[in-house]
Parts: sequence; C-alpha cells; structure tokens
Amino acid sequence: MSSAAPTLSLPGDPPGGRRAAWVWGIGVAVYFVAIIFRTSLGVAGLDAADRFDVNASALSTFSILQLLVYAGMQIPVGLMVDRLGTKKVLALGAALFTLGQLGFALSPSYGTALASRALLGCGDAMTFISVLRLGARWFPARRGPLIGQVAALFGMAGNLISTLVIARALHGFGWTTTFVGSSVAGVVVLVLLLLFLKDHPEGFEPPPAEHAGATYVRKQIAAAWREPGTRLGMWVHFTTQFPAMVFLLLWGMPFLVEDQGLSRGTAGELLTLVVLSNMAVGLVYGQVIARHHAARIPLALGTVGMTALLWASVILRPGTHAPMWLLITLCLVLGACGPASMIGFDFARPANPPERQGTASGIVNMGGFIASMTTLFAVGVLLDASGDNYRIAFSSVFVLETLGVVQILRLRRRAAHREREHHVVSRVEAVHVPV
Repeated sequence: MSSAAPTLSLPGDPPGGRRAAWVWGIGVAVYFVAIIFRTSLGVAGLDAADRFDVNASALSTFSILQLLVYAGMQIPVGLMVDRLGTKKVLALGAALFTLGQLGFALSPSYGTALASRALLGCGDAMTFISVLRLGARWFPARRGPLIGQVAALFGMAGNLISTLVIARALHGFGWTTTFVGSSVAGVVVLVLLLLFLKDHPEGFEPPPAEHAGATYVRKQIAAAWREPGTRLGMWVHFTTQFPAMVFLLLWGMPFLVEDQGLSRGTAGELLTLVVLSNMAVGLVYGQVIARHHAARIPLALGTVGMTALLWASVILRPGTHAPMWLLITLCLVLGACGPASMIGFDFARPANPPERQGTASGIVNMGGFIASMTTLFAVGVLLDASGDNYRIAFSSVFVLETLGVVQILRLRRRAAHREREHHVVSRVEAVHVPV
C-alpha cells in the first residue's frame, strides 16, 4: 500500500470498520435490487411492445414515467432522509419498488403496467440517496468518493443481472414467472434492512432536526441550491449520466437489433459490456478522485467528449451498419458515463453540512434523470416521426450534452472558490476540537 499524506479527520467523523461495511452493505443490497427492477425493462422492451401492443412512443412512456417519478421524488426524498433517517426511507422504498415489480408482472393491460412502473420508480427514488447518506454516517469523509463509486458499482452489478439473468429468464420461463420471481428479491432485502440496518454508529447521532414544516423545507432547499457546488454537481450529473442510461434502460437493445442487425444474444452481450466497463471505470475514478480532487472536472468533461465522439462516429458513419469494433468501443465508453455522473456528488458533498447532505444529493441526482427522461421521450417521438430512423433520433443526445457542458464551464470556478473557503473553515474547526 502506497504511503500518503495524513488526512485530517473532521469533527465527528465516523471511524468506519467492519460493522460499518456490514450495515452499509445491507443498504447497498437494497440499491442492487432496485437497479435490477429499474433496468429489467431494458432487456424486456421488445417483449413489452408485443405484450401490450404499443409503438415506440408508448413503449418509451414506461421509462419516461418511471424516471419522471424518480426525478420528481429526489428533493422530497432528500428532505425525508435528512428528517427521518435512512432506515425508514429505505424500508418504504423497498416495499414500493417490490410492489411495483410484482404489479408489472401481473398487469393485464398497458395502463396498469404503466401505473406499476410509476410505483416502482417511486420506490427506486428512495434508494440511492439513502445509501449515500448511510455511507456518510458510517465512514470517514475522506472515503466519500470511493464509497460512492463502490455503491454505484454494485448498482451496475444489478444491471448486469438484468442483462444476463432477466433476459434469459424471459425467454425460458415467460413474462409473468420472470417478473414475479424477481420480486422475491425485494422481499428478502426488505426483511434484512428491517432486522439489521442502523442509521448511524453509537455515539455519532446527528444533531436534532429542526421542526418540520414548510419553513424547514424551503430553508433546506434554498440553502443547498445557493451553494455553487450543488448546482455544479447537478449539471455534471445531468451531462454525464444520460447517454448510458438511455442506452441501457430502453433504446440500446432495439437499436442494436433493429438498426444494426445484431441478434438478441449479441446485443445482450454488448449491453453487458457497458455494465462491465462501468464497474471497472468506477473503481478507477473513485481512486483517482479520492487522491486528486482537481481531476474531477477533467474526468467529467473528458467522459462527455469521448461519449459525443463515439455517438457521432456510430450514427453519422456512412453505410447501413457500424462495424463491430466501433460498437464495442461505443459500449466501453458508455461504461464511463455512470462513474462520471458520480463526480457530481463529489462537488455537492463538501459544499453542504451533514444535516443537508440528503437534500443536496437529491438535487444532484435529479439532474441526470431529467436528462435521461427528456432523451427517452425525444428518441421515441423522433423514431415515430422519422420512420424508425435511429440516426435522427439519437442526434438528440448532442443537444443535452452541449447544454450541460456550457453550465459546467460557467459554474466550475465559482464552485472551486467556495469549496476552498469551506476547506479552510473545516481545518480551523478541526484544529480547535478538544482532544
């Protein structure tokens, strides 16, 4: 292990350790199952279109509604986590996304299936912010970037289960059996968290929350939003996450099968490659950012640039089908989008005190899902309007990437200046803590 300069712990910094890893692992398991349920539609999109007899726009509505609920819930969930603690919010989320997955399995019509995905999105919305808060309560602050990336890595492992297991189960056991069977995992993690999860270690209780009400809500949101780091984090998340999310959540499989002429098996392998790349890059990004905070903006913008370059190379290339090596490269680069989106939380975390972390994380997390929802809708509409021309439909990606890059460049200096101010104050407070 390489030697590093000693890191100053902040006042009240939790110690971490095995018990922290165990408790946090339960929270991550809940997030893992939520991701399986969220992304299961990505490998079942063609089956859903046949089952409910819907076109591309109606099919995209499944994911759009799910993400609309998810994005709309982020700030309320952040406030709930800050006010009620992790265990209550995670338990409610696990119950809701399990009911949503079960309802989707048994839905007899498009309308009931749509309602089930909305319920699933509501429960899913309560997981990731809760897991981030759990990590912040159980591990030292210096571990924050790595803990966040590892949580996202396990989430992508859930995506891997969708592409490897759910896809095969659909063809082997059918729609109802596959989705009912998968919902059992939700029951298992709900029981585990009710029995063993704790909000924080003994002796590290957060300060008492203020009186709940409209004033508290407005104060929390306004204070988090005033921080340039929160807004920069939101735009980083907005710009980096959505290309891979759109590809994995719904449109990757139809694009590879219908436009690129690949078999479902080969298309599934390419989706799996995105997930594996995400997991590998996440570990690298987490280690780099933990050691070199100055790398955050270059990593984020570099990922956006490479993503745009590969998208353009695939959809603007002359000829009917892109060569396999180019599709493989696209999937490898898309795998960096998830880890790059996690950098957004590394701007919001040092900009906000512990009692506001949930709210700030909710604002950041909302960014990527708004971008994903917008692009999912745009692709569906453009496919119907253009006669299933994926080149035209996927060009919408560049519009949102351009908007996001402009905002990142606009906010980066202001956020860096404010972060330096916070760092100086934290060091002074740490020096004066009695020992």
